[in-house]
Amino acid sequence: MISYFKCILVGVLFLTLISIQTGNAQDFQGKAVYQTKTTMDMGNWGGRELSEQQKKQIMERMKSFLEKTFVLTFNKTESIYKEEERLEAPGAGGGRGFGGFGASLTGGPQYKNVKDQQMLQEQEFFGKQFLVKDELKKLDWKMTGETKQIGQYMCLKATAIKEVDEFDWRSMRRRDDAAEKKTDTTATKEVTEEIEIPKTIEVTAWYTPQIPVSHGPADYWGLPGLILEVSADRTVILCTKIVLNPSEKEDIKVPSKGKEISQKEYNETVKEKMAEMREMWSGRNRSRGF
Repeated sequence: MISYFKCILVGVLFLTLISIQTGNAQDFQGKAVYQTKTTMDMGNWGGRELSEQQKKQIMERMKSFLEKTFVLTFNKTESIYKEEERLEAPGAGGGRGFGGFGASLTGGPQYKNVKDQQMLQEQEFFGKQFLVKDELKKLDWKMTGETKQIGQYMCLKATAIKEVDEFDWRSMRRRDDAAEKKTDTTATKEVTEEIEIPKTIEVTAWYTPQIPVSHGPADYWGLPGLILEVSADRTVILCTKIVLNPSEKEDIKVPSKGKEISQKEYNETVKEKMAEMREMWSGRNRSRGF
């Protein structure tokens, strides 16, 4: 008799859950806050000649560029991922030692639609506004069966090999032979010849089936649960807060600002600008007799 009533109870709970998920599919919304951190090997960028105090000062100035907070707002099929606005500390610099180039490589709001497998991202590059539109890139996730707790959520581990975008600054590193080749400090600095980006990196993700959506931070998606943590090369993305069905829902607006362009076309635009900058730098050095 007890077993009979137990079966009925389980059945009722299951049907109730299905009813709630089906009935509220259009109204369901969640918001997740992510902290991202990218590490930099100072020794590989000429840091061997710097004192520990100098390294510390440089890293402090770079902190706002290497450590960021993002908010992911999502429903069943759509999401928008954007950086949380914050005031810069006096003298922080915001990583602008790149002459604005680093800031140009940091994208604006990113929209993903997992149903249509579409991605849209607003991107400002040296004063010009672009709307990068492309298909969502699928990752071949491998389930490991490992679990761990993140906050109140039980998470499962998945890994994948990801192709790296050729302008992903988070994976940029100096070539091993760059320092040996550079013997004349007054010579023209061919930055692109000193920097390399790996073609692929291994990605580890932790997702929770307790939130059954296929969303995640940045360009990560495609798992049977919200992705709460990602480790990719030198970058770690960790979810620090989740709010499901907030009292005040936010419209997930599809980005529309800028000239529509594919990711491949956008990368070609960046290459042309870099070539222009190199030529301008070379001309200045030639005029100075270097």
